[in-house]
Amino acid sequence: MFTLIESIRVAWLGIVGNKLRTVLTMLGVIIGVAAVIALVSVGQGAQQQATAQIQALGTNLVTVSTFGNAYRIEEKDLPELKNRVSGIAYMLPTVMASQQTVKSDTGSYTVDLEGTGADYPAVRERGMLQGDWFTADDVAGRSRVAILGTTTVANLFGPGVNPRGQTIRFLGQSFTVVGVAEPKGTGFGGQDQDDRIFVPYTTLARLEGLLRIPQLTIKTSSADESAMVTQEVTDFYAQKFRTPDAARVQSQDQLLQTVNSTTQIFTLLLGSIASISLAVGGIGIMNIMLVSVSERTREIGIRKAIGAKRRDILLQFLVESLILSVAGGIVGILIGALGAQGISKVMAFPAVITNSSVILSFGFSAAVGVVFGFYPAYRASKLDPIDALRRD
Repeated sequence: MFTLIESIRVAWLGIVGNKLRTVLTMLGVIIGVAAVIALVSVGQGAQQQATAQIQALGTNLVTVSTFGNAYRIEEKDLPELKNRVSGIAYMLPTVMASQQTVKSDTGSYTVDLEGTGADYPAVRERGMLQGDWFTADDVAGRSRVAILGTTTVANLFGPGVNPRGQTIRFLGQSFTVVGVAEPKGTGFGGQDQDDRIFVPYTTLARLEGLLRIPQLTIKTSSADESAMVTQEVTDFYAQKFRTPDAARVQSQDQLLQTVNSTTQIFTLLLGSIASISLAVGGIGIMNIMLVSVSERTREIGIRKAIGAKRRDILLQFLVESLILSVAGGIVGILIGALGAQGISKVMAFPAVITNSSVILSFGFSAAVGVVFGFYPAYRASKLDPIDALRRD
């Protein structure tokens, strides 16, 4: 009578005896598991990076933007907004001018301009590498002063140069460089936060001919007040414009939830696509096992003739199928981990291999062996021993 140990021994001998067929059978499972591990790791890495980049923008933030000229964030409304909404620590208007040519005495460079306020360091939690940030008086007086990012300094003046006091020209005007912001690296959306020039928003808005503030960033006194501030700012602009859809007010927590939800769907989609190849690998196991049953019909007849029961034959072929899928799963996990690291280096963001993705992939590969190996094993167990012995 076959025992589990004997079933494993016989199954192993059958697998080792057909090395090429064993490798080809395992290949589908290996590819499927490796694809699941690699793609899910990339998706989770993208989610982790997006979360870190949003948090790097600052904490306790609420952004306000409006659509169309009929609805404007106006500077004259800001004092009233701060008085009416409790919990506001800072308000930072933002004006952007993309891809502007900037000239210095040493050359020219195309860079994004960001018009912002005196509270930028406090709101964005960013210090200065050289010099000081421009003041509220600079903003009120529309001063032509500029803060450079380190990437801009390197491209406009050269690496390691202190540009303070230098004159740069853009939008037909001359600006004096008063400082260099500390490096921040890559931000949300993959943008280099150091490849930028900061000027007073009042100055940039006037040069661009803007009559409104495109975006307002609010820093709340604490994280607990973000939801309350978001609702009160929404109510303020809904009352001002007499429509609830005039202003889009979004807290940092809401943005994180949206990004996490999107990346989770993306990860699930990648994992589902990769799982298809794992299912195909299971079909390959079933086909090979059916061939194996056909080739070993006489062997099955002999074992039944000397006392093996149906469950013994069923167990033997199930164990064989399970060994193939589990071994393929282990190899697939190792290859998937290496593939995830390779994709991470090419795409320049971290691949996160979690225990859950490994356990899920391994469990799925084992399930594939049981599910797709059951029918061939069942057919083997149903063979009549007399008919089986008659076959060549």
